[in-house]
Amino acid sequence: MTDPFRLHPQLAADTDLVTEGPLSRILMMNDARYPWLILVPRRNDLIDYDDLTADEREMLGRECAETSKTLKRLFNANKTNVAMLGNMVPQLHCHVVARFPNDPAWPGPIWGVGQSLPFREDDARDRLSALRADLISAFRHN
Repeated sequence: MTDPFRLHPQLAADTDLVTEGPLSRILMMNDARYPWLILVPRRNDLIDYDDLTADEREMLGRECAETSKTLKRLFNANKTNVAMLGNMVPQLHCHVVARFPNDPAWPGPIWGVGQSLPFREDDARDRLSALRADLISAFRHN
């Protein structure tokens, strides 16, 4: 019997569930400054990218590509940044962030720039609804 998947407490506190991909739990970061998704492979005790099997690395890459396309399409983003840092939260996770020339951190990285701006409840609900519909459809057709 395998242990049920456990999400790191910091990720649980900072995000809302969007949907489940083939490999990963897809979360929306509670920061209204950026369209920002976090993918967390649903396997316990993963720390680094090389902890995944080759097939899982390929699957995570496909999930990152689909979430990137979704953010570009829904938010008319100029670019997406995809990153795995893990210095603050050791559980393996991948950030996919839509970027714009007028965003607070452009053209640099988003980390360490300004303060997080939590969503208003209605705005979070609207964004989650749009992301869910698009990503559920995208994963169903891949």
